[in-house]
Amino acid sequence: MGCCSGRCTLAFICGMQLVSVLERQVIDFLGYQWAPILINFLHIIVVILGLFGTIQFRPRYVTGYAAWLVVWMTWNVFIICFYLEVGDLSRDSDLVLTFNLSMHRSWWMENGPGCRVTPITPPPSWAPEDHRYISISGCLMDFQFIEVAHSSLQILLALMGFIYACYVVKLISEEEDSFDFIGGFDSYGYQGPQKTSHLQLQPMYM
Repeated sequence: MGCCSGRCTLAFICGMQLVSVLERQVIDFLGYQWAPILINFLHIIVVILGLFGTIQFRPRYVTGYAAWLVVWMTWNVFIICFYLEVGDLSRDSDLVLTFNLSMHRSWWMENGPGCRVTPITPPPSWAPEDHRYISISGCLMDFQFIEVAHSSLQILLALMGFIYACYVVKLISEEEDSFDFIGGFDSYGYQGPQKTSHLQLQPMYM
């Protein structure tokens, strides 16, 4: 019963992770955030493998899923520090999230709740010709705090997933040990006494 409830809870957490990271993947695609796109793609694959291992009683898959969650939480902590500009990090850097391939920022910067985007014409002389120059005002929440909220949610789900993954691996291992103990006689090839037939030859006198 404990294993069933633990597995069901972990499967639910994996489902929540898939839904949330797919939403985040769409937002990162719209914002041309190439580094998060690659990391999100890896996370989707590992969560699917973890879900498969949970359903099919594969402790190695669940263990790998738990190990990846440590990397995933570390990445999201970095994203939080990046958008809050902790230390020498700057959210205006193009190299970190876009590999310096574009000048795009978070999709939430222009599409956040209540944001009004106003094009500025003519653009300043230093602005690139293939980019528009805009003014953003009226946002109910700045884009960096929305990104921080998304990363915080991912950390919370990953922490829950890590705890339940360790719990499920422990339960599966205990069930396997119990099964081996019950079937111990069969595994050692116990054989009971067997009936043997002997053919006795007696001399024949003529």
